[in-house]
Amino acid sequence: MPRPQGFTHTEHADRTVTIEHHGRAATTLRGPRADRFLAEVAAGDPQLVMARWTGNYRRGHERTAREHPRNRR
Repeated sequence: MPRPQGFTHTEHADRTVTIEHHGRAATTLRGPRADRFLAEVAAGDPQLVMARWTGNYRRGHERTAREHPRNRR
């Protein structure tokens, strides 16, 4: 599974964090959720953390679904 890439985050003065994926806003976090997110980014792999918080990450079953007879063309 390839590593996530293309994520950036911006911290704003009002304790809001905006996560972008390839320049487009993916999600906005406010208050305690933003604080938890910033703590996770500081402790781990930022790209992986941002992918998980936005829900934009591969789950590992895409190849299996592509090979299903219903999805073949």
